[in-house]
Amino acid sequence: MKETKEVIELHEERVRKAKENMLPEGDVETLAARFKAISEPSRLAILLALRYGELCVEHITEAVGGNQSAVSHQLKTLKDGRIIKSRRDGKNVYYSVSDEHVVKMIDLALEHLGCAE
Repeated sequence: MKETKEVIELHEERVRKAKENMLPEGDVETLAARFKAISEPSRLAILLALRYGELCVEHITEAVGGNQSAVSHQLKTLKDGRIIKSRRDGKNVYYSVSDEHVVKMIDLALEHLGCAE
């Protein structure tokens, strides 16, 4: 089927807009790495627990039902990805989400979890 002039122009306009708004390659890679970090189930569970405020490793482990070694490993990955941050208080280290945008993304995903397509 032959495309009409209007359809061709519409597609060209969409391509132009897509190109104009495309992120630089490095930014795309950074964004993809953050999504990858968030998408791993045990790390996502940690982020779900941290949505309500900072927690120490012991309390995160209790909340997600994991073991402390595995949780510590996942916390390091999230911290290296700058998704969470930590602060020391005496001998305890407390973790929290470093950017509220992450919490908003999780909340939006949860909102759509029950939606029918």
